[in-house]
Amino acid sequence: MCTSNEESSTRMTGVTDDPVILRPVVEDDLSVLERFLTDPEVTGPFQWMGWSDPGRWRRRWAQDGLLSDDGGQLMVVTGTDRLGFVAWRKVMASRSSYCWNIGVQLLPEGRGRGVGTQAQRLLVRYLFAHTLVVRVEADTETENIAEQRALEKSGFAREGVLRSTVFRGGKWRDVVRYSVLRDDIASDKPLDSPVPEAGTGRA
Repeated sequence: MCTSNEESSTRMTGVTDDPVILRPVVEDDLSVLERFLTDPEVTGPFQWMGWSDPGRWRRRWAQDGLLSDDGGQLMVVTGTDRLGFVAWRKVMASRSSYCWNIGVQLLPEGRGRGVGTQAQRLLVRYLFAHTLVVRVEADTETENIAEQRALEKSGFAREGVLRSTVFRGGKWRDVVRYSVLRDDIASDKPLDSPVPEAGTGRA
């Protein structure tokens, strides 16, 4: 799926030793994804919402490779290391318009290396290259300072605080809303990259 540097929106070099790559989920990746549903330490303090169906992503992968018109997931990879995934979902603004809301989840070994920043930047460029949306947004808890910094480094602008939006750990949490617009992306860099079609993520 990936070519190098400016020739693709799905690969980027940076503070890591190998390029950060986004690619479709293959069957061998499902056991990695399921760790985020079954292990609170892997999920991290801001993403653990309690036990949930551990087979839901496997069933979805069998249907559409985790790539659909309403959203999707791509693996975050450096070299041979699978470090987590990025995801996006459709948010309807009106009957005729929508935007994407995105997020990233990394394994513990993928955090603190700049991988999340690069992965979210790549996903934004990918979505602008292959869908008609003009807006991509992201939310994170007000206490998640690391993710706020990652979003800002990825080109997102802080819009404001949404009060009592996420229920986690027995209490309602405020979140910060961020967004990036198509016009915010530098026009001198190509957005295009190969498009992973639904189902092609299967091994």
